[in-house]
Amino acid sequence: MATKSSRRKLRGVDFVVDEYGEKKAVIINLKQHRILWEDFYDTLLAQERQNEPRETTDEVRKRVLGKR
Repeated sequence: MATKSSRRKLRGVDFVVDEYGEKKAVIINLKQHRILWEDFYDTLLAQERQNEPRETTDEVRKRVLGKR
């Protein structure tokens, strides 16, 4: 696979394409686009955790502070 810049060049962002020119991955310069990466990563984590059990604020308070 080779890297190839997108049609509209965005500095610090390059795509890895296969032999058919299909985009398979992206290389992001983290010095230039750290905030973009953090937003992307946070979104992925949120999607991954969306089916985890939830706790109410009261449940967390009781667990952390103990029963009063």
